[in-house]
Amino acid sequence: MTYRVCFVCTGNICRSPMAEHVFRARVAEAGLADAVTVDSAGTGGWHEGDGADPRTVAVLDAHGYGSAHSARRFRASWFPALDLVVALDEGHLRDLRRLAPTPEDAAKVRLLRGYDPAAGADLDVPDPYYGDRAGFEECLELVEAASEGLLAAVRDAVADPVERRPA
Repeated sequence: MTYRVCFVCTGNICRSPMAEHVFRARVAEAGLADAVTVDSAGTGGWHEGDGADPRTVAVLDAHGYGSAHSARRFRASWFPALDLVVALDEGHLRDLRRLAPTPEDAAKVRLLRGYDPAAGADLDVPDPYYGDRAGFEECLELVEAASEGLLAAVRDAVADPVERRPA
């Protein structure tokens, strides 16, 4: 059975596609590509069907990641099919937990930086949309830093498929 992870930001053109591509690469490097499915979505549908922001694409490409993407809006009906929903900031966390049809679904929603032991108290990945490329580089650094801890948690969840709890 495949473990399904979905990263969620606001419009699904900056942070969540970046997290999707970075984490997909980590999953492949760990030899888990057949066991873990990774995708992304936004809390809003403003950019549905659009590719990732050109600055996201440039940063991903410059660091050797894939960047193919088509934005979409997260739907409450997806919860039963997902094992883990990874929010990029506290606002997304609140929105997704409100959208969850059951308490069990709400428990699937976690903050990405919660998987980074060096994150401290601020667990938001700042939205780089209104800034320059430096903000996108910072976003990538934060995503990469949290991806190792997330990978460890997902690896544990995949190893215990009977439990199928959120990582």
